[in-house]
Amino acid sequence: MITVALLVGVAVLAFLAVEIGPLYAADRFRDLREPTDSERGRLDYLRETAGLDVDRIAIERRGEGEAGGGEAGEGEAGEGVGRIEVAVRGPPRRRLLFLSEAVLDDVDDDVALGLLAAEAGRVETYYGEFRAVAIAAVVGVLAAIVTATVPFDAGFASLVAVGLAAFWVGRRVQYAADDRAADAVGAGRVADAFERAAAIRGVEPETGDWSTWFEVQPPLGDRIAALRERAGSEAAS
Repeated sequence: MITVALLVGVAVLAFLAVEIGPLYAADRFRDLREPTDSERGRLDYLRETAGLDVDRIAIERRGEGEAGGGEAGEGEAGEGVGRIEVAVRGPPRRRLLFLSEAVLDDVDDDVALGLLAAEAGRVETYYGEFRAVAIAAVVGVLAAIVTATVPFDAGFASLVAVGLAAFWVGRRVQYAADDRAADAVGAGRVADAFERAAAIRGVEPETGDWSTWFEVQPPLGDRIAALRERAGSEAAS
């Protein structure tokens, strides 16, 4: 009984670390501020359009030496544009929207709207909660193997099964989240936002190959391709 309680405790701690940990770390290790009144008004409009409901908004100040003040279209790889980040963290009723200042200052509303809609889709499909549960399940099985609660062969087979299921379901959830975003603001707008954010970061959206088979989240290039296909189908209909 003690061993079972230990395994459950390990799984619960893993879940909390994934679900709550980023909030704890952000409050202590990131330079955050509240939005100004004008920023909040703009964000409220964008969030309402994107369908994103959060409990708090935090804006991360620019780091020392980070670019800023550029035009949204300036530079193929984002010259004059600061770091782009839009992310929702935390459990329901404690959700926190993180934004980098560049999202408000350096890109246009279409890009910001597409990125916010993508996060809204992840919230609506509970992608973060699924990821936390998947990691907790894997950690729990590993703990069972280490403590010899289950035979190694059975434990290893269970670990493989849980991992493969998590990879497959996680990708389906992410594509469903992108579909929710497309429903809210249009597939083409979300795809454009992804491509613009990637260009600012100076990266080429990768597509899937054997090296991405064991990733819960599908490659960005595949997500963009799916959105482009949907946009084309909608335009043709």
